[in-house]
Amino acid sequence: METSSERAPLAERVEELLALDGPLPIVAAGDPVLRRAAEPFDGQLEPGLLARFVAALRLTMRAAPGVGLAAPQVGVGLRIAVIEDPAPVPEEVRRVRGRVPQPFRVLVNPSYTPVGSGRAAFFEGCLSVPGYQAVVARPTEVRLAGQDEHGRALDEVFSGWPARIVQHETDHLDGILYLDRAEPRSLASQQAVADRWAQPSPERAARALGFDLP
Repeated sequence: METSSERAPLAERVEELLALDGPLPIVAAGDPVLRRAAEPFDGQLEPGLLARFVAALRLTMRAAPGVGLAAPQVGVGLRIAVIEDPAPVPEEVRRVRGRVPQPFRVLVNPSYTPVGSGRAAFFEGCLSVPGYQAVVARPTEVRLAGQDEHGRALDEVFSGWPARIVQHETDHLDGILYLDRAEPRSLASQQAVADRWAQPSPERAARALGFDLP
């Protein structure tokens, strides 16, 4: 059985981060914390500290800005992530990508399983891999299981872009970066994506850069 002293380092790490005040520093690719499976959350942070940590993740995600953030991205190896997407996109993008607004959510110990065999490929970016995007093919619909920050069970089906966000953030908790699932030939700078590949789908990029779509 794990003792309270063995739990202390994670709590101490979170307290140190929260002492910084303001958005937390985001860990970049190359840091081992992003490549380790995060520890399941089972009370390592007492409720008040967990609430403060969740608030800091939310602040950091919004300041970045991003639509999701996992605890390992701020150097904390716990299976906790937050998501939120106001989806301020044109109607055509909304339709093609299935990008609809998502309220702020906390995912604790999440896992996902594909629903059906549908897959879709779109450019993705990551706050821990700044400056680049790449095309990732993912299941279009997944079932998410886990808990929220209050310990209430989550069992929900996500589709479209929300399903992509859920997969991206849960992957972080398994030590997986989106680049591990990406089409290597699609890798592009943020500027190139903005200048050349801002279309709702990556079909033009696939033809020009020479990669296949599902």
